[in-house]
Amino acid sequence: MKRVDGRARGENMNAGRLLARVTVIPALLIVAWLAVSLPLLMAGAFRPVPAIGLFVPAAALVLWLGLRSRAPDQADQADEVRDAGATGVDEDAVPWWTVAAVLGITVAFLVLQVVMCSEQIIVRRDPASYVQFGTWLAEHGSLPIPLMEQAFGGPDGVLFFESPAFYQHDGAIAPQFMAGLPLVLAPGGWIGGTHGILLMAPLLGACCVLTFAGLVARLVGPRWAPAGALLLALTLPMLYVSRSTFSELPAIVLLLGGLSLMHDSRREAGRRADLKAFLAGLALGLIVLVRIDGLRDVLPVLVVAGFSVARRRWIGYWTAGGLLLGAGAGLTEGFTMSLPYLAYLYASLAPLLAITVAILVATTAMVVLLRWDLTGSRLRRAGAAVARGRLPGAAAVLTVLVMLGFALRPLVQTVRRPPATQDDEMNVRFIEMIQRIQDLPVDGTRQYSENSLYWVAWYIGVPALLFATLGAALLVRRLLRGRSPEWLLPYAMIVWTTTQVLIRPGITPDHPWASRRLIGLVIPGLLLFTVFASAWTVRRVRRLGYSPLAMRAGAVAGVALMLVPVVLTSGGYLVTRTEQHEVAAVDGMCGALKPGDSVVVVERSTADRFLQVVRGMCGLPAARTTAAATPADMRRVIHKVREAGRRPVIMAAKAEQVAPYGRPSRVLSLKTRQDGRTLAEPPGGTWGLAMEVWIAEPSPS
Repeated sequence: MKRVDGRARGENMNAGRLLARVTVIPALLIVAWLAVSLPLLMAGAFRPVPAIGLFVPAAALVLWLGLRSRAPDQADQADEVRDAGATGVDEDAVPWWTVAAVLGITVAFLVLQVVMCSEQIIVRRDPASYVQFGTWLAEHGSLPIPLMEQAFGGPDGVLFFESPAFYQHDGAIAPQFMAGLPLVLAPGGWIGGTHGILLMAPLLGACCVLTFAGLVARLVGPRWAPAGALLLALTLPMLYVSRSTFSELPAIVLLLGGLSLMHDSRREAGRRADLKAFLAGLALGLIVLVRIDGLRDVLPVLVVAGFSVARRRWIGYWTAGGLLLGAGAGLTEGFTMSLPYLAYLYASLAPLLAITVAILVATTAMVVLLRWDLTGSRLRRAGAAVARGRLPGAAAVLTVLVMLGFALRPLVQTVRRPPATQDDEMNVRFIEMIQRIQDLPVDGTRQYSENSLYWVAWYIGVPALLFATLGAALLVRRLLRGRSPEWLLPYAMIVWTTTQVLIRPGITPDHPWASRRLIGLVIPGLLLFTVFASAWTVRRVRRLGYSPLAMRAGAVAGVALMLVPVVLTSGGYLVTRTEQHEVAAVDGMCGALKPGDSVVVVERSTADRFLQVVRGMCGLPAARTTAAATPADMRRVIHKVREAGRRPVIMAAKAEQVAPYGRPSRVLSLKTRQDGRTLAEPPGGTWGLAMEVWIAEPSPS
């Protein structure tokens, strides 16, 4: 082995430590922020002064616990570290160019995404809903959102107050979705208003790239971290979600950062290992506060923690404790503040909760059986027999066959979903519209889920997908032979989630929209396997006697080859701006309204898009009329608003819709571009988007 002098070793250690620490800082900061902001929100006191005042010491404590580590000589001498088999970042000779490349890619990605950032604030899909949710928290710091019925003279049978993503429930408005992302967006609102909220998306996206590089450095090797960062950063789904406020962003940071912290805990001993494992479990558990389906993704953490408990390692208790605390916080928020949303998801949430309980019971039983002398010794002998036998090789072959099965799935299955709700009916009409535009057979019940593996191939390319399959096969063989234990949790989470997502993506199948389901873990996970297989291939080829320079050139060429299909898919999107000028348009609309106005929206699409915008961004009471409202009903509502001491304002999409109530005035006119929609091919191009809002103020009769 080549010797490294003390000075060079110290420099390399510093580079390795910097790479290891900087890549978990984003996750640690999000953990600290959610830990202080959620209790404040539940207490109705989520305001800048208490939130920041509590966050600073909390962040200092979390960073101190998460970033401190043993000295290199201590780590090398620790028996527990050697037994764990971990290969931490700072044990390798890490050159400074690796750190510089990772940080350079991250900064370049951030700059690009800031320049290309969209302005989705008018409610049509989830990003704008999250902006409105975050805006309300930044301005008011509490939930639920009041109906403000008194501004309309009290309740009236033809008025209601809900809109997409904002449910009317229990005499108030309850925002859809979990509160994790809006809590993260709110500081952007405190600092920079609406633009500050929007710019949180590129910042979180850059953090995703950085944390992924950190996980690659830990599991594959520091020199492969830039390749991993570049592959993820250039995929279209990563570019797509980090230009708008998608909940996947903080979830990815917490997931990748949590896995990195779990890896770091393996390199420690005693209380330091326990505390890092607790923070890792907490980060992974808090994904539930961001996305309720994150509960599915973190179930393998519970099982792996159970294995540690069964082996009488305290680190298992700490991991499980952090996981249960974080997930419990998410479920508590969900069932107290997001209950209508969870009720809407009942058909999929109830089975998930049942699976969670079943896995909890099964894990408990596993711990008991492994710790009971009578059964534990037999199970350990059985495990040793598996490691020596043919099962590891068979599992590797099965991995390849499963991927082949997903590739052949469209030949034997066409996934359809008959509509069961009003939202389903709207999705059917939406899919039929896209099918007509693209000259596809019209069948609005088609879900296209059988093509899910081809979706992945669009975005990461066939070469990367083949290497990912090889990497997964190699890893399952290693793990069943009792090797590479540091891969156990990442492998389990990636395979568990990827398999379920590929079977049932559970999303409207238009792209790039549907790609958000893949970016949560499927694409980062498969790219992690890809980089691992690439490193394995380089090591195998090196044994043939090629020079180090030739090996480096071959590795760079291989990564470049995998980047070609990635860039071919994402290249057009890379420099395409969509959803522009919405902030200025809404500011103009709010400026045209007056402080004493009560806004009544009489047309459906305008109510769907602007009801919460008027309420949250313009700061005015807003209601909508039922489809059955008559002119007499409207005269009554107008009269009641005036009696309440306010000015009635009628709002709709066209001048003729408000003309019966007064002189029409256009307060918003927007012409921009939106992302295109595709169903059977990679996304490309944009569609036009035009909106108008007209108002009329009825004159006193």
